[in-house]
Parts: sequence; structure tokens; C-alpha cells
Amino acid sequence: MDLEGFMMKYGKVTTALFAINVAVYIFEAVLSGNPVDISIEVLARIGQWNYAVLNGAWWQLFTAMFVHVGILHIVFNMYFLLMLGSQLERLFGGRVLVFTYLTAGLVGNLVTLFLLPLNSVSAGASGALFGMVGLLIMTAGIIGGDIVKALANAFVLFLINSLFPGVNAYAHLGGLITGILLGLHYGKKLKKKLMAMTYSYA
Repeated sequence: MDLEGFMMKYGKVTTALFAINVAVYIFEAVLSGNPVDISIEVLARIGQWNYAVLNGAWWQLFTAMFVHVGILHIVFNMYFLLMLGSQLERLFGGRVLVFTYLTAGLVGNLVTLFLLPLNSVSAGASGALFGMVGLLIMTAGIIGGDIVKALANAFVLFLINSLFPGVNAYAHLGGLITGILLGLHYGKKLKKKLMAMTYSYA
């Protein structure tokens, strides 16, 4: 599949986010001298090291959502980025996708900053991805008329994906709650749009 076909399948903005994450990982691998496992020194420099953030490196709250700790980490996250991002982009457009990614990722990293120890080092797009999950699930609940079921599904998914050793559940939870709140807003807008289309063609 060529680049044009890839963008048509997954969306231009989803493809751009995918490319940024992959480019950052290549940069990490070069700095680490290891394409499989990224060194803790590199993660502390461009991921999120709580001590550094609290001492002025606030930009790590943003860079960390594009940084990954190893090859399996980025492979799984990029798979879900393509699946979730393409759905979100088709429903709401690229601006909402970028806003959701950055906002959910930032909130997840802020929760990590305040709830994990000072010496903690974390990285990954999971907070942003859980934001997408929350938005999509809440939108489905609003359109389907069952918000309680949507919330239950969201938190079951959170539990399934956040109980493994080494997983940053705080980033997941922060991102998920952010996505749910965004879903309340964008889901209602989409429902009104769909209802207006139905009335127009009735």
C-alpha cells in the first residue's frame, strides 16, 4: 500500500499522528543505540520524568505522549491509533482527533505527575488513545440512548487494559475520563446532526 492509499484508508490526520510517533521512536532508538528497548536515560530526557517536569521541563508533558519504551509498546499503540483514529476522524474530522489526542494525553500525563512518585519515568500514547476510546464509546452511548451501558463498557475496558505490571493506569484513567467528557459534547452534536438529516429526508 502506497502513502496515498494509506491516507485514504486511515485518514490524513491519523496518518500524520502515526508518522510522528514512528519518527520519534526512530529518534529514540538512535539515541539509545537499541531499536528494541529504549534506555531509561533517553526516556528521562524526552519522555516524562516527574522530577524534571516539576523542575521546569514542563514540555515533557507533551513529548511523552509521542514517546514509547520499546518496540512492542509502539507496535500495539500504533495499531490502536490507526483503528481508533480513523474512526474518530471519519466521524468528527481531523481537528477533533488532534484535540482529543493532545487533551487526553496531557490530562493523563498530569494525573501521572501528581499521583506517581517524583522519580517516576513514563511514556506512551496510551492516555491519548484512551481519550479516543472514551469519546467513541460515549458517542455510541448517546446515539444509541444508553449512556450508562457506554460508561460501564468504558471502565471494563480500562480495567482489562490497566491491571498489567508496569502499565501506567493513571494515564489511562485520566485519558479515558477526558474522552468521556469530550464524547458528551461531540456525541450530542453528532446526534443532533443525524436527527436533522433524518428529518430532512423524511
